[in-house]
Amino acid sequence: MKKILIISDGAIGEHFIQRVVETYTSDNIYYVIQSKPREYKNASPSRFKFYQFDPTSLSKLSNLLKMEFVQVIITMPNLSDVENTLKNIRLLKKHLRVIVLNRWDVVNEDANTMYINSNEILASRLLDYLPNVPVIAQNVGIGEGEIMEVLVPFGSSFVYKHIGVIEQKDWRIVAIYRNRKLIMPSIRRMIQPNDLLVLVGNPDVLKSVYRSIKQELGQFPEPFGSNLYLYVDMKLTKNDIVKSLVDKALFAHKKFKHNLIIKVVNPNCVDTLEYIKNKQSEKVWVDIKYDDLDLEISFLEDLNKNHIGLVIISSELFKDDKKRLMFYKAKKPILKISKKYFDTLKDVSLILDENRAFEKISSAIFDVSEQLGFNIEIHNFLNEHQENKEQTIEHYYNLATIFTKTIKVIKDHDNPISVLKKKDNFLQVIPFTKVMLQKSIYSWFSTDTQKHYHRLDEYHQLFIPLDI
Repeated sequence: MKKILIISDGAIGEHFIQRVVETYTSDNIYYVIQSKPREYKNASPSRFKFYQFDPTSLSKLSNLLKMEFVQVIITMPNLSDVENTLKNIRLLKKHLRVIVLNRWDVVNEDANTMYINSNEILASRLLDYLPNVPVIAQNVGIGEGEIMEVLVPFGSSFVYKHIGVIEQKDWRIVAIYRNRKLIMPSIRRMIQPNDLLVLVGNPDVLKSVYRSIKQELGQFPEPFGSNLYLYVDMKLTKNDIVKSLVDKALFAHKKFKHNLIIKVVNPNCVDTLEYIKNKQSEKVWVDIKYDDLDLEISFLEDLNKNHIGLVIISSELFKDDKKRLMFYKAKKPILKISKKYFDTLKDVSLILDENRAFEKISSAIFDVSEQLGFNIEIHNFLNEHQENKEQTIEHYYNLATIFTKTIKVIKDHDNPISVLKKKDNFLQVIPFTKVMLQKSIYSWFSTDTQKHYHRLDEYHQLFIPLDI
């Protein structure tokens, strides 16, 4: 949960806090500093913590600021109190984002402080009622949410991404405000923390984009879905491998902390089915399909009905051309489990390509590595095409700084597939693209590394779709 500090005094502050109380969100917890005790109707103790002291006192404020807040909001009627409170905050937290209700036309010189001019807000609202005067921004369009502005948080998956690699279907980034200056977007423009993005598009799509921008690590398999789905086809997978596959899926279930659904099709061994049934619990569900009619339709319906975000399968299943096409149509991440051990894995390995696909799925890669406790190693095959690869590497280094994650970039003069084959174990992450639907025999005539995924088939592989 995100901690937000509210420093309040006066009637406006009281009204603001009451509005916050009435605006429910399970993602925020509010710490409120007031000079006098006040009671607020329906203020839940689990969401609101109230303190009574003078925030201009550095010693008292410092105790509270030992916690990590994502934002501070100050609404106080006295300019001197505001200035002293802000000075105390900056002595303790130089980069903490602070929002100040500005009643005195104070000029702001701090990039991490935003002054909301109360006079401008009132004048702008009254201006809406004047005839023959154009309305700026807020009422442009049909007024159904097709224009939206979003502040990019520090830990967002959009941070340090180039705009050119962001899939913008039915929506667009039309403007960026950085340090209160307008920046026009271009495909090479990189999004930075605290950028204010102006988005235009389908209102329903923008709601989803908003959630994606605000989403931070620890959410995978979101935004693809919330639950895990182990798909077992006993006709294509040997019984001893099925048991090992179930155990490895249960390990992933514990790490990702999401419900696991074990779907069994073409059942043919009573002993193996009993082994699977014994794994059922409150958060692990077993579903056995005894008929073989419409397996693909049943599979896709299951994904939608159960809000599946990650599909876990065996290596044998992914080799089947029809099954591979079925998984591609699902547009979900596919975790292909090999015979190698899984619970002591340490590395996520990437082989960079020239089309910057890895920049598009970078947030999922960092999220997976964070939740599973893996290191990230990037293999850069040093051929003549390096510009796009270098931009992708720069993006990963920037994300590593944000998430305090160590990455290792390996410059391969030899074929990186040959280099990786010498490793004992790792999880290879690959963008799930249409080229993987081709038969493996055709890959030998291609230099596209994605087409050679089958050459590392004895290792665990995670295939992530480029779009949902």
